[in-house]
Amino acid sequence: SKSAKSTLVSPGPPVYLDLVYIPNHSNSKNVDVEFFKRVRSFYYVVSGNNSAAEEPSRAVLDSLLEGKAQWESNMQVTLIPTYDSEVMKEWYQETHEKQQDLNIMVLASSSTVVMQDESFPACKIEL
Repeated sequence: SKSAKSTLVSPGPPVYLDLVYIPNHSNSKNVDVEFFKRVRSFYYVVSGNNSAAEEPSRAVLDSLLEGKAQWESNMQVTLIPTYDSEVMKEWYQETHEKQQDLNIMVLASSSTVVMQDESFPACKIEL
């Protein structure tokens, strides 16, 4: 018997949003090419700073490129990482030319908020 390929997003027309937080720390178990083919946004927030758990996942970042390549329009997309991870750095460097071709801009994640005894990365989003 044939096994049907499962998709994480039900079939139908694409959904357009201004801002999307990629779910589950950008883990590839929850986000694939179909997600980016269907959930189209001007801004995607990529969280995750756990290399042992593969977060953010290189597969998710590659899925963004593959999914966006299938969009009818070449609208600008901004990727906003909340952490400056090695996975993000390597992906950015290795796919920079393709990002430019697909009109994808990646913002740097260099701001830090310090509150009492805790500090964490922060990003500012202007819509």
